[in-house]
Amino acid sequence: MTIIPAQGRDDVRGRHHIGVRLASPPCDERSEEWADKLWSAVRTADEYAAVAVVTDAVAAGMEPERVLLEVIGAVQHKVGIEWAANRMSVAEEHSATAINDRVIAVLTAPGGGPPRGRLTVACVDKEWHALPARLLAETLRLRGWQVDYLGAQVPTAHLISHVHRTGPAAVCLSAALSVRLPLAHAAISACQAAGVPVMVGGLAFGADGRYARLLGADAWEPDARAAADRLASAPLPPPRPPHQAIDDLPHLGDQEYTMVTQSARSLVSGTLEGLEQRFPAMRDYDDAQRERTAEDIAHIVDFLAAALYVNDADCFTGFLAWTAEVLAARGVPARSLPPCLDLLEERLKDFPRSRRLLDAGRTALASCS
Repeated sequence: MTIIPAQGRDDVRGRHHIGVRLASPPCDERSEEWADKLWSAVRTADEYAAVAVVTDAVAAGMEPERVLLEVIGAVQHKVGIEWAANRMSVAEEHSATAINDRVIAVLTAPGGGPPRGRLTVACVDKEWHALPARLLAETLRLRGWQVDYLGAQVPTAHLISHVHRTGPAAVCLSAALSVRLPLAHAAISACQAAGVPVMVGGLAFGADGRYARLLGADAWEPDARAAADRLASAPLPPPRPPHQAIDDLPHLGDQEYTMVTQSARSLVSGTLEGLEQRFPAMRDYDDAQRERTAEDIAHIVDFLAAALYVNDADCFTGFLAWTAEVLAARGVPARSLPPCLDLLEERLKDFPRSRRLLDAGRTALASCS
């Protein structure tokens, strides 16, 4: 990243696909067998064969929910792994995801009898990884719920309008990337202010749900099956009274998150200029290379801001370590990252929490080399 030759990058802007946790790997040999068949169809971009695999699995007596989570979900998880390892291109990853999204519809069937209740499932604003939320929505439908699935990138104002109009028993919010945590927090608080409890899920909230608790969500579960079990066991607790973000996160009072966010554009441009001075070869970059390098720096600033928001270095160091692994798979050494952190620190010398996070980032990268 940042000073990566164009031929070594393979569009690392799409690096975040691996961050989407969809389901656990197949639980037994039967699930694994069907997952292998679906993988073969997806890998060759054969949508008709993929539909046939799912149809045949159900016809062979496999429960639709298991097909949904242990076959389709497991295959999509593998797609992310293969992309990160540089064994799938971005185009191939997009094709595989689109096929998996379409074959989910094969498992959708109208339920009998009255629904258990009404739920809303949506991705937080600017979160475009929609498949995890879709898997949850279809799992809940299979279990008898009436589900309003709103898809990706749902602006909070529109989400609240929908909640007021439909009166769901709960809202289920999905986010894969930790940079969406501030928007997720706003959505959680807004739903709660409307009197509706919120369950959250997705890797953005941490593998252990730590950020879900920090942001005041009413429930968190690690995957679709656990979420469906939790909703079936008992109603979620009544939401808290209306409150402000700083009530949950008093560290925001130092204004570092706000100032870094507001100055993000100048941080990116200043860091890019500094890199060109340190690495003269960058002066020969064409417009496309400069644009992509600026986008890479912007990702670092975005994750730094997210870490400031939740006051947790792991949010930042996890992104850097994972990015280093992805770059290594593309033949790019992790030493291309620290100069960017150094230049950012020069511009954030009056921000103690930011400096600590950047220092933690350098330490994490050193362990990757």
